[in-house]
Amino acid sequence: MKSPIPDYLADVLDAVRGIEDGAPADYIDVLARADVSRLAVALATVDGEVYAVGDHDVEFSIQSISKPFAYALAIEDNGLDRVLERVGVEPSGNAFNELSLEAGSHRPMNPMINAGAIATHALVATPGASREARITRFVDVMSRLAGRPLSVDEAVFDAELRDGNRNMGLGYMLKAGGMLDCDPGEAVSGYIRQCSVNVNVRDLALMAATLANAGQQPQTGEPIFPASSVRQVLSVMTSCGMYDAAGDWITTVGIPAKSGVAGGIIGALPGQLGLAVFSPRLDGHGNSVRGVAVCERLSRDMGLHMMDVSQIGRSLVHVLEATLGGGARQDGEDVVPIYELRGAVRFGGAELLTRHLARDFGTSEGQDDGIGTYAGARAVILSLRHTHSLSDVAQRVLRENIRRLHDDGRDVVVIDPSGVLDLAPIEADKRPVAVDDDEAARHHVGGTHCRLVSSREPAD
Repeated sequence: MKSPIPDYLADVLDAVRGIEDGAPADYIDVLARADVSRLAVALATVDGEVYAVGDHDVEFSIQSISKPFAYALAIEDNGLDRVLERVGVEPSGNAFNELSLEAGSHRPMNPMINAGAIATHALVATPGASREARITRFVDVMSRLAGRPLSVDEAVFDAELRDGNRNMGLGYMLKAGGMLDCDPGEAVSGYIRQCSVNVNVRDLALMAATLANAGQQPQTGEPIFPASSVRQVLSVMTSCGMYDAAGDWITTVGIPAKSGVAGGIIGALPGQLGLAVFSPRLDGHGNSVRGVAVCERLSRDMGLHMMDVSQIGRSLVHVLEATLGGGARQDGEDVVPIYELRGAVRFGGAELLTRHLARDFGTSEGQDDGIGTYAGARAVILSLRHTHSLSDVAQRVLRENIRRLHDDGRDVVVIDPSGVLDLAPIEADKRPVAVDDDEAARHHVGGTHCRLVSSREPAD
């Protein structure tokens, strides 16, 4: 069975593809010449599964999306108190490149605007480190976050440095206010180089998922940032990550986020997933127009708003087996898999079940002995006896899984004594049999000869 999640993401991209508002950043020629037809989205779960659709392999410069990660490094290298002496945490309400500092303290308002990002970059690595040492440390950590070697786009760096007068002015303001220990030109050029690292949406989704996973890279398991630093970073992203559109963003999308003027946006939903979108046309705030539309749709459809407390708890998938022979499992005997979904199920739980189904009913290509475990099974039992609730997106994902199992020729039975799954939207000829208990499910599949024989380890 093919997972429905990539198909859903493709539908979302198709829905926003016709939006032609905005224009690519024009303050440097490299960005101004961007292909505005490019569009991509990626989701990465906190256990390392990545779904990417559209132009997901196309690279672009990370730009201001680098700021949260440089902030995390500055905290790690200097301690939070030292960083707070140099960079505030309050929303500025101004454009990202505003020539202003906090009255009295001379600090930049927060690390997500350019003034704060320049001061933050100067705090990366050891005190007194060279520009080369700071950027080497930054690129190394970003590569570990992405799970592959990343590099600087030299053309973007050269172009931004040539037109970097405004940032250079910010650097001299910071130096005059006592917020920089190094040469202003060195801090600014290092910051611009930081923004010129090339990424794609898969990279960004994994970076965001690392933040969502308390600083641990989901695929490698490497702890990259302390959880305490991640909490600080996500908090500032929530209030400041989308510049002077942060209020609209947090009320409509509700995910800690950061945008970049090359057209990228990341979002990190703690404990669940990281997302990334890419489309070069920008609005007046410097945020991707189509990217914002995609994130609004994902948040609405998938129930991702962090203030949504309608569903509480976590979910668990437990896989059991029954045979039609009634005794111990024998080679060649008909096996009926039983998938128990437990807890309060939101997107994460529904995606985990989907992953089990796609793997168990998939076609082995010699890379994973577990693929196709139940490829020959003619029946499937989905048990919701221990499911407390299903969010809207979980309902939709489960119904689509049932449709696809039916289309593959499987007889699907749902154990749902509390009626948590609404089967009405499923076409009548694809609607599964619904029963109240395990015995009735097994009896429907194989009569009195269908017996439970084994249990696989649960996965959460």
